[in-house]
Amino acid sequence: MPELLLEILSEEIPARMQAKAADDLLERLLSLANECGAFKEAKVETFVTPRRLIGWVTNLPEKQPDTNSERKGPKTDAPEQAVEGFKRSLPLGAVIEERETPKGSVFFATWDEKGRATADIISEQIPDMIRAFPWPKSMRWKNSLNRWVRPIHNVLCVYDGKPVEGELEFVSADGNSAINFLFSNQTTGHRFLSPDPITVSDFADYRQKLRTAKVMIDRGERRDLILAEASRLAETKGLVLKDDKGLLEEVAGLVEWPVVLIGTIDDAFMDVPPEVLITSMKKHQKYFSCLDQDGKLANRFIVVANTETADGGKQVVAGNERVLRARLSDAKFFWDQDRKMTLASKAPALKDRVFHARMGSLDEKVDRMQALAADLADNVPNADKDKVRSAARLAKADLSTGMVGEFPDLQGIIGRYYALNDGESPEVADAIAEHYSPQGPGDTCPSKSVSVCVALADKIDTLAGFWSIDEKPTGSKDPYALRRAALGVIRLILENNLRLSLLQVFTNALAHYKASDDLSGDLLSFFADRLKVHLKEQGVKHDHIDAVFALGGEDDLVRLLARVDALSEFLGSEDGENLLIAYRRAANIVRIEEKKDGVEYRDIDPVLFDQTNEYENDLWQNLRAVQSSFEVSLKEELFVEAMAGLAQLRAPIDTFFDEVTVNAEDRKVRANRLALLRSIVVVMNRVADFSEIEG
Repeated sequence: MPELLLEILSEEIPARMQAKAADDLLERLLSLANECGAFKEAKVETFVTPRRLIGWVTNLPEKQPDTNSERKGPKTDAPEQAVEGFKRSLPLGAVIEERETPKGSVFFATWDEKGRATADIISEQIPDMIRAFPWPKSMRWKNSLNRWVRPIHNVLCVYDGKPVEGELEFVSADGNSAINFLFSNQTTGHRFLSPDPITVSDFADYRQKLRTAKVMIDRGERRDLILAEASRLAETKGLVLKDDKGLLEEVAGLVEWPVVLIGTIDDAFMDVPPEVLITSMKKHQKYFSCLDQDGKLANRFIVVANTETADGGKQVVAGNERVLRARLSDAKFFWDQDRKMTLASKAPALKDRVFHARMGSLDEKVDRMQALAADLADNVPNADKDKVRSAARLAKADLSTGMVGEFPDLQGIIGRYYALNDGESPEVADAIAEHYSPQGPGDTCPSKSVSVCVALADKIDTLAGFWSIDEKPTGSKDPYALRRAALGVIRLILENNLRLSLLQVFTNALAHYKASDDLSGDLLSFFADRLKVHLKEQGVKHDHIDAVFALGGEDDLVRLLARVDALSEFLGSEDGENLLIAYRRAANIVRIEEKKDGVEYRDIDPVLFDQTNEYENDLWQNLRAVQSSFEVSLKEELFVEAMAGLAQLRAPIDTFFDEVTVNAEDRKVRANRLALLRSIVVVMNRVADFSEIEG
């Protein structure tokens, strides 16, 4: 069956936009295939290079299928004007007939509609598809409403081996004259290596000729080749390529014909922190770093060129080494200059840096962090308060350095190097580097006591500050990443098993802003929602989380999580499943009868138990025993033991329901038995609100 080949050739498409552009084109070509009548048969593939957006559709029919259409009209006794309007709306050749319906005689029209030729549909829709393409950012030239991500050079559109008739109007790059891009069967190869026109007939011909013309259209193939060649070159020097999937994806979007080369970093720069060298090479030059067998940065880099040279790339490598030398000279200058002054001497400059217009300067934030971190040290094992205060005071000082000004991503990391250079303790230096973490689910969570204190203080102060000025996340909007900060606090607490009262911590933090104490509870509720998200991501069932949260008044995350874990373990057992059924039965009976009677049954009188059997008394005694043991287990936070105590109720409850009639004829006996059922609900709800459990 015929196939469609589309290529839009333009100036360089930004690498970050390429993958989404290929997906968007795929979606639109699938829609086009459906319009042509290939609802399931068509296969669509898309490709993208720095200069080309390519679509390939196979198994297209030559024309749409013929259809038989029908339209219902007005009643036969409708006004003549309505009947005439119905007739005018019909296509030529439509047949009108009268039909009897339950509502009377009605006009119906039928007609056969010939399917349109696929080539005509393509010719009509491709220009509209290009004009309306959803680039995140696009360009519009003078005197034209049409947009594209970069100036278009050519539109290749071939269907069934022939160019499709069609055109697309844009204005020339100089903005002075209009350009009509007539759809053609021609393209060009690599901009430098093979710029001559190429005529193609189908996708196989197109792909083979472009490869000959030094263009590799498959992004995945380019990526795999870069990785393989870079790894091979590193191995020839006894090194290992530093893993960087993000950089690999970006570089694959920068070249049409990747040529991988290896260069050398001057030894003069190797005393600069490796993070600086790696960041400079990656951000500015898109170079890959190499590591030695010990995992340390080696004096080699990998560069991916977009061209071949007669000398095997020697001049390309030399040019890149020269450019890198200039880049790293700047980094070394900042490194040498910053160390002429201590990190502590740079802290006063934070007074001139605004944290937030309504929350003061960074220096004021550091003051709050220092006080809060010292308070938190009481709840973090082995935390030295003096080191915690020093680390908090220096945590933001590197923001005033030239190095962080040049490489903002290295804030904290650079502070660690400067702190060690000044003779600060390793604990303080590590806390400076780690206090921003964790910044996401994949980020490492600090575990050193000083680092944990400062990281918590930084995030909690930020949250308290934004709560104090009523700048909370709403809906999907969270411009200050407060949800991420809350999840960071949760991870710091749970992964380090910290026992602290969040409510008290929030009260202390908000006191620095002179905010209302009522905000502490609101901030705790926000954390409760974030904890639910965190636990769900860990695979904990949402209803188990809700059952524990419904108890209320819990602000110790470690204790709360222990309750959830114990509940999940209990409900996974046979006793737990059966006891949950009994709980629901008891709760439903009590709810229905209390609603009907308009009273609550709470008082139990053992005298009213049936003396001819022991079922009521046995249940009552077991409930009292479990309730008594609960108090000890819950006080000592032995939640698994508390759940095990509940399991003792299974047999007496089952027997009670089998042998005792709750709705007895005697009104007092009935009330007593309903109160006994209510006590089952009350006792079980001491551990968790079982009414929240689903299934």
